[in-house]
Amino acid sequence: MHIPQGASQTIELLGFDEALSASSGSGAYDSEKWLYVPDFYTEYRYILGTKGKNPLICIGINPSTAAPDDLDNTLKSVSRIASHNGFDSWIMFNVYAQRATNPDDMDQRLNVRLHKENMRAFSYILSGVEKPNRPAVWAAWGTIIEKRPYLKDCVMDMVRIGKQYDAQWLCAGNCSKKGHPHHPLYLKKDEEVKAFPIDAYLEKL
Repeated sequence: MHIPQGASQTIELLGFDEALSASSGSGAYDSEKWLYVPDFYTEYRYILGTKGKNPLICIGINPSTAAPDDLDNTLKSVSRIASHNGFDSWIMFNVYAQRATNPDDMDQRLNVRLHKENMRAFSYILSGVEKPNRPAVWAAWGTIIEKRPYLKDCVMDMVRIGKQYDAQWLCAGNCSKKGHPHHPLYLKKDEEVKAFPIDAYLEKL
């Protein structure tokens, strides 16, 4: 269980570029295989995934306890679905970078700096997809998007960044009655990803 020590505004944050440059693996995991930023367990996480030329980029709401070689059931499902759909790697990204096992413990108000650095991380991920592939962004946050009003604004920023890289938005499984994309947990391992109408979804959110 990860319970934040307090609001993320009260802790020291490494900016994404600084955290990335310091992420050499430190001998704790195979840095040739894993992308983990920051590369140590702390109150926030920008990126966790495997390295490749054409990743499936899964978007949850906020990170929990997972780390390289210590995946939770959600990320095990992400890995299986990425492989089944022909991707050579996967990346777990989140709308908001604060770790919290229970989303109810997320910041009550947006940490502007944490969000800004998280968007730098998102741009970095999209820029790393090798052409002719288009960045494949899997919306997978479920109904948890309703937990905080600022989360919609965070997604809107991601959509704007995605358009700069010609990203394609995907989902897997059935959407909720309100149109929220299915969370990866409990999806079949052979679930197919499909197009997700992100702009129309945001208009109704």
